[in-house]
Amino acid sequence: MSHKLTLVRHAKSSWNNDDLQDFDRPLNDRGLRVAPEMGQRLADKKYNVEAVISSPAQRAISTARIIAKEVDFNVDQISLNQDIYDASLGVLVDLVNNLCESLQSVMLVGHNPGFTVLANYLSNAKIDNMPTCSIVQIKFNASSWDAVSEHSGELISFDYPKKYQ
Repeated sequence: MSHKLTLVRHAKSSWNNDDLQDFDRPLNDRGLRVAPEMGQRLADKKYNVEAVISSPAQRAISTARIIAKEVDFNVDQISLNQDIYDASLGVLVDLVNNLCESLQSVMLVGHNPGFTVLANYLSNAKIDNMPTCSIVQIKFNASSWDAVSEHSGELISFDYPKKYQ
């Protein structure tokens, strides 16, 4: 039985308000324009997700909601996980290893550098940097999420906003 993990780095955020904490930064105009496009690319691939788990940072949850709408995932069902914000590789691997076994397809929405490091660690990918609003999909032939480990997955997709420009 295969499992599919989708990693989404949040869309471009705004640095316009110096009074905001990093955690509270919203998406900027480009982020608001690109996120639906990236969600539509997933929808065009007939993407089916059973769970969306997001960092609670404003830019991440906004990205999660926009992409969830595009793939017909109920935005009210998005889970927030504080551990994703500013997470180390070990924390992210633990999160994946502890996903509910009944789920076959899970989307995580979060941040760099953790997501680029995670993508390379879990798969055969050699990604220098996941740009904002990029999407990595990894397939595992592991029998369970807790069997997912270093290089146990296969990179099946790496998409980003400027890929087709």
